[in-house]
Amino acid sequence: MRWDIPLQLTEPARQPEMSSGMSMQPTWLWLTLALTLASGSDLAQQPVRPIPKVGGCPLGYYSSGSYCVPSSSGNARGAIEKTGNSCPLGFYSSGSYCLSSPSNEREAIQKSGNSCPLGWFSSGSYCVKSR
Repeated sequence: MRWDIPLQLTEPARQPEMSSGMSMQPTWLWLTLALTLASGSDLAQQPVRPIPKVGGCPLGYYSSGSYCVPSSSGNARGAIEKTGNSCPLGFYSSGSYCLSSPSNEREAIQKSGNSCPLGWFSSGSYCVKSR
C-alpha cells in the first residue's frame, strides 16, 4: 500500500443557480407547496348522498322509497336532518333538513350528548368540523 500518493481535494459540487440567485435544489419543495395549497380548497364539505326521508325531501333531492336521493343535475347540496328549529353554522333550513350553504366548506353532524368529538365545535344541536 502506498501512502505517498497525494490526495486531491476538490471543491464540493455547487447547485446551479437561477437568475434570482435562488438554488434550484428546493424545486421539489416549491412543487409540494403548490400542490398542498391547491388542495387546500379540498376541505371537508357535507357529503352529498342519500339521506333518510323525513317528510318532504330537501331542495335538490327526490324521493326514492324511504330515502331522499340527490338529483343527477349536480345542484344538490350536502344535507343533514334538522334537529329543533335551527341549523348549524354554514347551513340553511329546507323543510326538515339543513342544507350546506354554497360557500360552506365544513361538515356537520348531530350532537350526541353535550360535547363534540376532538376537531369539531358545537353549533346548537350539532357539531361542526373545524378547519
